[in-house]
Amino acid sequence: MTDSNGVRGVDRRRVLAWGGAAAVGVPLASMGLSRADAVSTGLPGADRIPPDARPGGAYDRYVAQLAAAGKFSGVVLLSHRGRTVLSRSYGTADVQKKVLIREGTAFSLSSAGKPFLPVAVLQLVQRGKLRLSDTVGAHLEGFPKAVAERVTVHDLLTGASGLRSPEEDVDRVFGSRAEVQRYYGQRARQAELVGVPGVASTLHEEAGITISALIVEAVAGTTYWDYVQKNIFERCGMTGSAFYTRPQWLADPNIAHPYMTLADGSVVDAVGNLEKGSGRPEVLGKNPGRAFIDAPGDGGFATAPDLVRFGQALGNGTLLERPWADVLTAAKLPQGPASFGAYLCPVSISGGQWVFERAGGNPGVGANWSIYPDTGWVGVILSNTDSAPLREMIGRETQAITGVEATGGGGG
Repeated sequence: MTDSNGVRGVDRRRVLAWGGAAAVGVPLASMGLSRADAVSTGLPGADRIPPDARPGGAYDRYVAQLAAAGKFSGVVLLSHRGRTVLSRSYGTADVQKKVLIREGTAFSLSSAGKPFLPVAVLQLVQRGKLRLSDTVGAHLEGFPKAVAERVTVHDLLTGASGLRSPEEDVDRVFGSRAEVQRYYGQRARQAELVGVPGVASTLHEEAGITISALIVEAVAGTTYWDYVQKNIFERCGMTGSAFYTRPQWLADPNIAHPYMTLADGSVVDAVGNLEKGSGRPEVLGKNPGRAFIDAPGDGGFATAPDLVRFGQALGNGTLLERPWADVLTAAKLPQGPASFGAYLCPVSISGGQWVFERAGGNPGVGANWSIYPDTGWVGVILSNTDSAPLREMIGRETQAITGVEATGGGGG
């Protein structure tokens, strides 16, 4: 499924895997360690496959029970050092066309796609095209003076920009990529500075995400969608991943349709019923199919194996040189006893090891990927219904791998 050995286009001597000596800040390259050597210096028992993570183990049985009860439709995948340990697919990708979900089915990621954004930013920082200390006004025009001169790229990526977004028009049905681009660009410029940049937590504010994506576009000279496609998806070999448009979502049998629950309890294909909206209170009236394409900096589609490839690429030098990969996931803002905010990617300590993860949800959409860098695990959960208990599933996955149940999801 995935390449567990070499890294295309990267000198093996420069391949740097998270874990072992790197966890205490010692550059693996300076120690002359190969990727395999680096993995072997991880936590005690890192080579062992826990019984609960194996086929037929506790996690496998738990997911099967959810699927049998009609509570899960989607894919779960556990990978250890690039090798699949557990892969299960349940349910239907397109009920009308009777297309079943398989391992290679692509799912909408919602907020689980947000970490592609800081990777894109750090690639440009690594190349000297911008700095994390740059203000919004250094690259973009049309923003209020306070925003342009005080809010930095670092503030945007940590979710501490102090910005508040205007209300979103959830009923709007977009008709083109250009319309999506204009709408979110205008909304970002209407955001208000309501807190102190670098201090005020605005983790879920759309404006900070959009502005960061606009900076990527200004610096790279291309759309955010095209930048990520070329510099992240293609570089990682994520052949089933893309920022698909609504027509592609409707036509491609390899993309799972989102089945959302209405206020009366009935379930419909969201992308095929744009006039209908979710009945769930937290996303009342929303329909992900109305977007035409996901807003710059958000969403995207991916398969479970592709997210494993992404997780590996973050640690082996494919996407970022080691120091910048560390900047991406370094703990920045305390959020709990053992959890922290990083660059749009919550990190936590569970069972004595780091866990990097990101969750996302929308009507008919549930997604989460988790990276356990100290022991070489990557876990993926992708769903196309509202019934999946995503937070509980994340906890069961973490428990199967680390022996300790997670206390929460990786950011919605």
